[in-house]
Amino acid sequence: MALVYQPVMQLSGILVSLLGWVLSCLTTYLPQWKNLNLELNELEIWTMGLWQACVVQEEGGMQCKDFDSFLALPPELRISRILMVFSNGSGLLGLLLSGFGLDCLKIGERQQEQKKRLLLFGGMLFWISGITAIVPVSWVAHATVQEFWDENIPDIVPRWDFGEALFVGWLAGFCLILGGSLLNCTICSTEVHPSSVHYAVAEQQDQCQCLETETRP
Repeated sequence: MALVYQPVMQLSGILVSLLGWVLSCLTTYLPQWKNLNLELNELEIWTMGLWQACVVQEEGGMQCKDFDSFLALPPELRISRILMVFSNGSGLLGLLLSGFGLDCLKIGERQQEQKKRLLLFGGMLFWISGITAIVPVSWVAHATVQEFWDENIPDIVPRWDFGEALFVGWLAGFCLILGGSLLNCTICSTEVHPSSVHYAVAEQQDQCQCLETETRP
């Protein structure tokens, strides 16, 4: 049964990790990390991402402007930009390494130990990619909550709220960690090769024949 389910688990881990990596890249470039609704003008919604700020009008128009300086950003956005780029890079490297380590791939079929190492490194990179995607999203969410409930800010001042990109980022990190766990579970499972089974059966038959010859009068 392990031989049957192992390729399925490997393929499932790759697909889930691929989904997480795509969502992580999408989170990096989405401008909806923070949303702001103005009470004076409810027809406009302001959004802020890692790279630009946008204003969405009810008519369907959207205007965006890139940030002028990296150093002018709040600390959580600066660190989040670095971590998300690192998450995308480590996820891509994990896809390449684990892809070459799949059992269904005929390349390197006789080098099983090296393919296991590739799967292990790929799974670990998926873990790192998932963690580095969850940390900045959670940090921005925590800073948004603190700013929203800050009593020093007057009530008439608009407050930033959670954007859609935060939820996409949490889902991306969960998929990356789950995909890496599935790949590492296939490495930990014991694998029995048909050649070793045939050798064990042949050895047992030889032992039975030796016992029969010894017991004959």
